[in-house]
Amino acid sequence: MTVLDHKVDFAVIFSATKANPNGDPLNGNRPRQNYDGLGEVSDVALKRKIRNRLQDAGESILVQSNDRRNDEHDSIRARVDAVEEIAKLLKDKKASKEQFAELACQQWIDVRSFGQVFAFKKGSGDAEGVSVGVRGPVSIHTATSVTPIDITSVQITKSVNSESGKERGSDTMGMKHRVDYGLYVFYGSINPQLAEKTGFSNEDALKIKEALQSLFENDASSARPEGSMEVHKLYWWEHNSKLGQYSSAKVHRSLQVKPKKDDPKSFDDFSIELYEFEGLKVDVLEGR
Repeated sequence: MTVLDHKVDFAVIFSATKANPNGDPLNGNRPRQNYDGLGEVSDVALKRKIRNRLQDAGESILVQSNDRRNDEHDSIRARVDAVEEIAKLLKDKKASKEQFAELACQQWIDVRSFGQVFAFKKGSGDAEGVSVGVRGPVSIHTATSVTPIDITSVQITKSVNSESGKERGSDTMGMKHRVDYGLYVFYGSINPQLAEKTGFSNEDALKIKEALQSLFENDASSARPEGSMEVHKLYWWEHNSKLGQYSSAKVHRSLQVKPKKDDPKSFDDFSIELYEFEGLKVDVLEGR
């Protein structure tokens, strides 16, 4: 595989319809909002979905969520120890952090894409504790809605006993929140200088590209019913050099998404303007 030899910028437009795209646990799991009333989806949540799509495609993932893990390991440390070559480094006093990072990047696509902090206490047989940081080339911004979102809150009840008993317990009350409609945009970049350090390849970039197109496949839940989250457009800019012809800020600003009316309810209620730069190739792809 050839290490990525050019800068990449990208942008994704997606919608949420009667769904909670990213609940805030510090606010009763209500959809995230900033002080201007715009909806937000954190970069961490977006990276989780990309990891899930890569995992579904058969890629080796280090940071797996418990409900989707495809191995017997219940922690990052256990997954690291299961790789014989890396486990040997943990017990080798002469091993360097660079060796550890290189092997980790070779083993897991999410490490060589997003980076990872390995911070392990000294375990049985270890030469010493581990503290290794890997900077990944793929950076992603927080997704923000184009217009302020309206949040609908519905009270729900559970009227079935969790345990067997003679008497039915009292109903358990709760709340469920959703965004009636929101169109979100997020941006990202892939840095070839950092790609050189992690071994992130041109092929890896294509895998990220495919994952972004199908970001919400196999992602349904009670908060996000099937079909409620949809990727509409992916914009993928490929520069002709490592430094790039234009800054990421300028490239990202070249995409403007605006509402056509005061109360937009669908993707068709928004206009999209794209300023094209001379000599900068852009692929405009539909979501899957």
